[in-house]
Amino acid sequence: MTITRFDQIYLDTLCAQAGASPRLRQHRNVHTDYADPCQRLFNAITTRSYLVPHRHALSPRDETMLAVRGRLALVVFDETGEVVEVVPFGAQGGEGGHFDAQGCAGGSSGMNVAGPTDRPAAGVLVPAGTWHTVLALDDDAILFETKAGPFDPAAPKEPAPWAPAEGAAEAGAYFARLRALVGG
Repeated sequence: MTITRFDQIYLDTLCAQAGASPRLRQHRNVHTDYADPCQRLFNAITTRSYLVPHRHALSPRDETMLAVRGRLALVVFDETGEVVEVVPFGAQGGEGGHFDAQGCAGGSSGMNVAGPTDRPAAGVLVPAGTWHTVLALDDDAILFETKAGPFDPAAPKEPAPWAPAEGAAEAGAYFARLRALVGG
């Protein structure tokens, strides 16, 4: 049996690759095959990386994300694209709490808060079928993600029909609104 170590050099290299990537993020699979029953990966995300809101409904699986380095924010949407919850999480427990959704994606002052708002989160569990995205609050943010396998590359995720595609002309303004919402 061989133990795999994920040391600071591993994490630093992943962050450097994210910064040099056109998408400003970089993932690295830990699982060896798409058929593995547990899909595991690291994802380094810069503050300038726009991950299109999406859900995992085509191949429904819950998704668990734990912060390994830095701070991130999970943004949850309803079926129409309205922000219903923002959950910050971080490697040192994050900054804690939830943010107000006023002013973004149509704005709403009513949020569904699932639990105490005064406790910082180290990670999140996103139920299958939930519209969501993740934003990095620090440039060297890294999360560790797990989902049940096997992974179907033909149906990895369903992009939100109400959100601009990555690289679309409207994507920059939309991403700026999300960043303002999470304090970034």
